[in-house]
Parts: sequence; structure tokens; C-alpha cells
Amino acid sequence: MDIKTFSSDSPEETSKIAYDMAVNSKPGDIICLSGDLGVGKTIFTKGFAKGLGITEPVVSPTFTIVQVYEEGRLPLYHFDVYRIDDIDEMDEIGYEDCFFGQGVSLVEWADKIEELLPANVTRVTIKKDLEKGFDYRSIEIRKA
Repeated sequence: MDIKTFSSDSPEETSKIAYDMAVNSKPGDIICLSGDLGVGKTIFTKGFAKGLGITEPVVSPTFTIVQVYEEGRLPLYHFDVYRIDDIDEMDEIGYEDCFFGQGVSLVEWADKIEELLPANVTRVTIKKDLEKGFDYRSIEIRKA
């Protein structure tokens, strides 16, 4: 397992870390984002989308579960599964076409659908540390 840890002191730095990650992404990659509410998962996603060449506004799909962006180098399937109550809801939205398709899937709150995830996902954990500043984030990236 490959583990890298980054420090970010601003939303722009968090976005840049994600941007750099996206530049090296390939079809079928699944990135699982975890962290508390307000930690910067959507900022990370916006930077990732930019790294894929997506210029349209990126918003969290809190109520739609998945938002698809197709204009970049690879399609981006942005999932927010926070509101999933029954795992069968994932079948209804066609998650397999996204996870095993030609794009990159970025999944917020992936722990809620753990049993659907393949073993080779990349896990990104974002944490605050208020002792180091309001905007400070520790970002750990674990590649299987």
C-alpha cells in the first residue's frame, strides 16, 4: 500500500493537491473521500475536476447522489452517498456503470457503501487541526 500525507494551509492548496492527483488518474479509478462535514471534500473535488480539464461549476450532489461531468479528459462521477439509507439505492442510480466505466468515480462518505467498493480504491482522508490554524488540513492518500 502506498501512503502519502500532505499538509494544506488553504483551500487553494487543498485544491492543488487534488488537481495534481487528477492529472495522473486513469479510467476506472475510484477515489473515496472521508472527513467531517465542512472539512473540504467539495473543495478537493473541485480541484480534482479542474485537473481533469472540467470547467463547469462543480457542486456537491447531496440530494441527487451522483453528478456526472463529461467535458474533461475523463468523465468524472461525483458521488455524495451521505443520504443513502439502503444500499440498493446505489443499484437504482447505476453505480456499476460509473465504478467500472471509462471515467473516474469520486465518492464522498464512501464508508456508507463499503460493501460495494472493490479492493483497489484510493482513500483520501481530510482532517482539520485547529491548533495549526483554521484553514489547516492534513490530507492522507492511500493507494491500494
